[in-house]
Amino acid sequence: MGQGRPSALLGLACCLLLLGGSGGLGSRGTTPRGPWEEEQRPLAEGGPWGRARYEAVKKQLGAVGALSKQYWQYLACKVWQKGCEEEEEEEEPLLFPGWSLPLVGQDYLEILSAWYCSFGKCCKTGDCRIVNNITGLEADLNGQLHGQHLAKEVVIRAVQGFLQSPQPQKALVLSFHGWSGTGKNFVARMLASHLYRDGLKSECVRVFISLFHFPHHKYVDSYKVRLRKQISETVQLCKQSLFIFDEAEKLHFSLLDAIKPFMAHNDNKGQVDYQRSIFLFLSNLGGNTINEVALDFWRAGRAREEISMEFLEQRLRLELLEPAENGYARSHLLEENLIDFFVPFLPLEYHHVKLCARDAFLARGLVYTEATLDEVARMMVFVPKEKLFSAQGCKSVSQRINYFLP
Repeated sequence: MGQGRPSALLGLACCLLLLGGSGGLGSRGTTPRGPWEEEQRPLAEGGPWGRARYEAVKKQLGAVGALSKQYWQYLACKVWQKGCEEEEEEEEPLLFPGWSLPLVGQDYLEILSAWYCSFGKCCKTGDCRIVNNITGLEADLNGQLHGQHLAKEVVIRAVQGFLQSPQPQKALVLSFHGWSGTGKNFVARMLASHLYRDGLKSECVRVFISLFHFPHHKYVDSYKVRLRKQISETVQLCKQSLFIFDEAEKLHFSLLDAIKPFMAHNDNKGQVDYQRSIFLFLSNLGGNTINEVALDFWRAGRAREEISMEFLEQRLRLELLEPAENGYARSHLLEENLIDFFVPFLPLEYHHVKLCARDAFLARGLVYTEATLDEVARMMVFVPKEKLFSAQGCKSVSQRINYFLP
């Protein structure tokens, strides 16, 4: 179809509206009527066309009207689910045998109905806006997430395997850990944008920020009721739902326990099915342990890509279990093994910050040089004494390039 498809679609839509006659969009229940079917007066025998010519043209116009009616009924069936009953075949075949609906009109009508449904008017739930573009997710993670070989691998494998499972035993629960600015929020946004057409604005996605949505511990009982209600309503609307909890380490432990049933192995026969949901917990917990491992590898002359999940996850889990004033340690999520994957985000080095700066320039359509990228990277604070890791990760890089604008 190529570049001619939009114009062909527009032409088809216009023809449908014209040939649909007075039926139009406002009277879906009426039979479409061609504009030439109203008060047609026969031409005189001695007219300029003659009777034979008049009868031939009349027959062709009737065929066009019948074809437009067929198209209109197909569109009404696809969009409004009306007129879908099987009808008897026409007594007289159309005069344009090449214009059969499946061969020509159906492709354009599929596009037209998909365009109409893209505004969310064809389904009562948000499920019609789910795209699950794993290929695009993998491509963007490889191209835009820097220095996080473990996070890329775990997220792709976990999400892809979960979505491909015909009947998951439980909801997918991922816990992102690492310093601020290492990409936890970035990956969460990327997941939302590739699983749902509307990204974070989707009705199937809910984002909770601990200190914003649950700021006062004295109201925790009220928070629990509201949180359970919001999760239940979202899952009823969309069986595949995404719940993101930012600053998860600051959640009150009773809040985590309150939502535990939504993440547990559970047979929900006759009830709402939560097993198609995805829960993301974003936390700075474990950042020091992750950084120590990365630093030890660097000091030993080993590449950071040699760090394995088996080696790092064990240390990360031990830190999370240490007695501390955090919701993870005091809740039952860890001891009941409800978190499927602990996803570590490694500290970012100088060359990673330069890549983030490059992406920021490209995103705004700005010209840059290697010298400019170096200047942006040098503005960041690096730790420890070796000045190896960016203390802020890539956070604020996009704002810092404003310094170099004319």
